[in-house]
Amino acid sequence: MARALLGRTIRRIRQERGQTQGALAARLGISASYLNLIEHDQRAVTASLLIKLTAALEVDIAALSGASERQLEVGLQEVLSDPMLGIEEMPEGEIATLAGSAPNIARAVLALYRAWRVAREDSGGIALPTGRRILLPTEEARDFFHDRANHFPALEAAAEAIGAELAAAPAEMNHAIAERLRRAHGLTVTVAAPVGTLAGALRRYDPAARRLELSDSLPRESRGFHMAFQLMLLEAGEAAQGALGGFEPSSPEAAQLIRIGLLNYAAAALLMPYGAYLGAARALRHDVEALAARFGVSFEQAAHRLSTLQREGARGVPFFFLRVDPAGNVDKRFSAAGFPFARYGGSCPKWIVHQAFATPGQIRVQLAQLPDGAAFLCFARTVQGVAARWGEPAPVHVVAMGCDIARAGEVVYAQGLDLEAAMVGIGLSCRLCDRLDCRSRAFPPLEHRLALDPLVEGAAPWRFEAKRPAR
Repeated sequence: MARALLGRTIRRIRQERGQTQGALAARLGISASYLNLIEHDQRAVTASLLIKLTAALEVDIAALSGASERQLEVGLQEVLSDPMLGIEEMPEGEIATLAGSAPNIARAVLALYRAWRVAREDSGGIALPTGRRILLPTEEARDFFHDRANHFPALEAAAEAIGAELAAAPAEMNHAIAERLRRAHGLTVTVAAPVGTLAGALRRYDPAARRLELSDSLPRESRGFHMAFQLMLLEAGEAAQGALGGFEPSSPEAAQLIRIGLLNYAAAALLMPYGAYLGAARALRHDVEALAARFGVSFEQAAHRLSTLQREGARGVPFFFLRVDPAGNVDKRFSAAGFPFARYGGSCPKWIVHQAFATPGQIRVQLAQLPDGAAFLCFARTVQGVAARWGEPAPVHVVAMGCDIARAGEVVYAQGLDLEAAMVGIGLSCRLCDRLDCRSRAFPPLEHRLALDPLVEGAAPWRFEAKRPAR
């Protein structure tokens, strides 16, 4: 928790609460000068002082982790490294200071950069069909869940209330949901070949006929999830609306994507109740395959649910969650663990996410260390969808998760690993990585000058000058 941004985070929250340094120091039982040193990252924060800070500032420990500021810092580093902006060198610490001390200004810079990128693409003939948008609906929906740590108490409560009425064991949940749909809503569930009204769809609901059709190509766990989604669509709409918390999407498409995402969340909470799932996760040491088998869900569903266990007073291990296709496109991304995902461009080719495609169906594990020293236990596995027909490749993705190395002992995938010797250095992306000797680099870093010498051929594809220290 004592990362560089912790002091700036404390200062920002103190100022937001309207407290002076002297007043907060008195509540903490320390001198104002000592608090000043903490806020300027010149003194570490002990565990006992951290607990006092959460009480004095009326926040939980997660709010003091600096994860949101760290993600802002990564975003600013990406933006300000764009050569089109003409910034040849960013003095050490300026980006971190802006992210920690003025987060609203930092977010405004990121929003302006997104708008500029859209305008630049439009001027090149890549105009969006419905006019210009600063943020695509998919990105807006992704940011909505990411900014809320992918945890929604209102949906958890709604799912728990419905689950208590069903009172079914995991092995019987599919039947219990189908019965509730039939008895409470007069709805029948049929499984059929994808022809006729179901052609091209895996699930289709006909409100007039009160019929839910599921494709017979869906595995059992997916049928159960679709039925749970249908039940939440009928019974948890008000809770989903409440989970928006006053957020106003910028377009109807973004609003619908967020609503569907919230109902998917509620369906997962029904199939994997918070308390039972958290207890099983701890007992099984977060073995995703074992959790999937116990709750009758897919590997991806079980993994995704782990990333949502952030209830105040009953938190699970903070995991990041990522789903990526073979081309490197990310369509799901959550970071309760504070992993700083790059927003633009690809990720590090040395990261386990990309290596997992080489071993389909097998869990790959990696101890990954970022250039700033932050280290994570990462694990990844492929998941395969349903092919539309013979001869067409089935969609394949890699689901990846990870947690801070400090929590690795709670996760089965760390078993037998030497947490120091097995560490692999990775970067956020090639353009942002300062590692001089990386043999997997695709591009030179933006903030360095290339070192070109026709008399020398290095093992790494690019040689460049080390960054000059700030004056």
